[in-house]
Amino acid sequence: MKIAVFSSKKYDRAFLEAANKNYNYELQFFEPRLEVKTAPLALGFDVVCVFVNDRLDRSTLEILAQNKIKIIALRCAGFNNIDLQAAQEFNLPVVRVPAYSPYAVAEHTIALILSLNRKIHRAYHRIREGNFALDGLLGFDLNGCTAGVIGTGKIGQIVSKILQGFGCKIIAYDLYPNPELSDRGVEYLSLNELATNADIITLHCPLTLENQHLINAELITHMKPGVMLINTSRGGLIDTKAVIDGLKSQKIGYLALDVYEGEESLFFEDRSDSIIQDDIFERLLTFPNVIITGHQAFFTRNALQNIAETTLANIHQIQQGNSCPNQITKKIY
Repeated sequence: MKIAVFSSKKYDRAFLEAANKNYNYELQFFEPRLEVKTAPLALGFDVVCVFVNDRLDRSTLEILAQNKIKIIALRCAGFNNIDLQAAQEFNLPVVRVPAYSPYAVAEHTIALILSLNRKIHRAYHRIREGNFALDGLLGFDLNGCTAGVIGTGKIGQIVSKILQGFGCKIIAYDLYPNPELSDRGVEYLSLNELATNADIITLHCPLTLENQHLINAELITHMKPGVMLINTSRGGLIDTKAVIDGLKSQKIGYLALDVYEGEESLFFEDRSDSIIQDDIFERLLTFPNVIITGHQAFFTRNALQNIAETTLANIHQIQQGNSCPNQITKKIY
């Protein structure tokens, strides 16, 4: 079984090669992301292994099918970057890693909340410059705040639990409310009600066609003045231009992003010697109350090990003709 691993970095190689000792597959690592222009690189392989910013649209999938690819293995939980209908039409089974480490993303979310609130990023630079003044570093107690969690899957559940430990009241929005969270005191509300009542709003839902720009200009009008907004899920959940307007009007008092809707042309590469051409992203960087990390919430040893092991196990199950619990099988017509 020959596997072409796209969007690969040295850490991907290290963890996949370690996990591969149980399978002895032939792995070949490609740094470019998979898209129409790079799809011919998969010729002669049985499987393509891809990540969050690989673009598997219909045209790319058609090339993969023509090249007799048998399996598409996502080493991530989200699958908004793949045309599932085309994959079904081309008889290309798609497997993913739905729960590599929900703790990794949840804990990064909390780190962003604390850093934004207590201005850790600003204090770090001040101290290095010998500035020990406290002006401009005022924070607030999380205890007693109301945190709105949008999406209460595994990550959202863990975030809720941690924030409850800080003494926050948790309100939530999800199309499928979790009774276990309700039993723990979490109150499910409509999206507008959550926006109206939350001091902190954190996103933990997948990106779908239906919730593109879930955070938009209209919803922002319902939010509390000075609200804290956190996104460690998918960039497309936020209308970035609307959020910038919210920052300028001070409706949004704090913003932390680990994902960005235009990240595929930026993230996972060293661009420190380049002129970034994305004016919207550059505008975000001008605000002192904004923290951006480069899609690193998942990035722990535990998560990378689980991703590698689950990805190869998924491939093995499909190869053997067995049922794979991580195969995306829902009808999308």
